[in-house]
Amino acid sequence: MAKLDIFTMAYIECALWASTDNADDSGGEPLDSNYTADDISEDTLRAMIADCEAFQSDNADLMEIFTANQDRRAGHDFWLTRNRHGAGFWDGDWNLAVGKRLTEYSHAAGTYDLYVGDDGLIYGT
Repeated sequence: MAKLDIFTMAYIECALWASTDNADDSGGEPLDSNYTADDISEDTLRAMIADCEAFQSDNADLMEIFTANQDRRAGHDFWLTRNRHGAGFWDGDWNLAVGKRLTEYSHAAGTYDLYVGDDGLIYGT
């Protein structure tokens, strides 16, 4: 992940943190307990990177003003918001107009779920 930008690294880290392995009835363990980005299938990693690139490109006017810390928060919040977790761009940590626009974009991107395949790699749907 060293060659990825801060936004994309934060997005992937959040995806692993917020997703579970569904190993038991309670949902199992968060993926980041037992997996890293190296365990994500190549196709899934490419899709995640493409989603992050599209987000940054389509919102370039806002991304230009973000600091590195905000890039990190934005990557994290993109995962949370698109998957409609209980936090994200809309929860008041962002300027109201910025948060609204990024929330709308994230919701339009649709949900993206991770799961562990029989081969032990992580895949997305």
